[in-house]
Amino acid sequence: MKKIFITGGAGYVGSFLVPKLLQLGYYVTVLDLMIYGEEVLDHHKNLKIIKGDIRDQNLVDKSVKGSEIFIHLACISNDPSFELNPKLGKSINLDSFEPLVKIAKKNNLKKFIYASSSSVYGVKSENNVHEEMSLEPLTDYSKFKAECETILNNNSSNNFTTVTIRPATVCGYAKRQRLDVVVNILTNLAFHKREITIFGGSQLRPNIHIEDMADVYVYLIEADDYLINGKIYNAGYENHSVLDLAKTVVEVIGSDVLLKKMSTNDLRSYHISSDKIKNELGFVPKKTIKDAVSDLRFAFENKLLINTLENENYFNIKKMNKINLA
Repeated sequence: MKKIFITGGAGYVGSFLVPKLLQLGYYVTVLDLMIYGEEVLDHHKNLKIIKGDIRDQNLVDKSVKGSEIFIHLACISNDPSFELNPKLGKSINLDSFEPLVKIAKKNNLKKFIYASSSSVYGVKSENNVHEEMSLEPLTDYSKFKAECETILNNNSSNNFTTVTIRPATVCGYAKRQRLDVVVNILTNLAFHKREITIFGGSQLRPNIHIEDMADVYVYLIEADDYLINGKIYNAGYENHSVLDLAKTVVEVIGSDVLLKKMSTNDLRSYHISSDKIKNELGFVPKKTIKDAVSDLRFAFENKLLINTLENENYFNIKKMNKINLA
């Protein structure tokens, strides 16, 4: 079976994706700083974990040898985490990227899959934002994501398949949990505080269940090179309003949860179309927002997640502040 090299494989999505790949029979090498704990990945005979920094080019060069597919998940995730230390964010999210691509090519890897972000579109007025639309990133985080897309596409060749995925916001339960993204935030507060507050509510937010997100990578791994080479795909479920997301959370967590609505001047909506990946690769999400909330409820009820309102391992900003990564 194929040998897969994953940066950031111990992150939120990675901690769900890696076990799935192992179950499917792949050999997996993970390179990760492991700042959210080494227990997020279970030991497996076909898994090699390397604790290290993607900015260490010698380490990457040594670690990637023998692999066939490169999946790049590692980054300083989202705008608030990035803005804590813009210099650090640039060094990890942008400066390290082209060297990673060059190292992959030098070592004859056949495919490079890049996790970009749907934030590269900025705020659009159109109802269905698709891959052919112009990019209008609003922050350095999303600008650097867009720049990396260009770098990767420029390195595409017949012998080096490149593909970019622009995910919606991921939600649901994973061993390396995040509770600082919208559906997960609402669910955590509803379960533990029995109260949630939304500001506005009409704003649209695209989300995708973490299991579907992992399945996207499986589709890209298994897709014929000619189908995906040089391509970019959005990956999302439906575009729900913040109010509808909150109502789904209340429906799952309990009717006793108090839903408060506050006014706001920030009514920006984000909405993406995922028709391209469905039409070209046949990928259709199987999980709903309700499934994600239910999975989190199960994790809370069964103490799979501990001290979820305070534990910095579930909140990127808290963790980054604590470790002061340079």
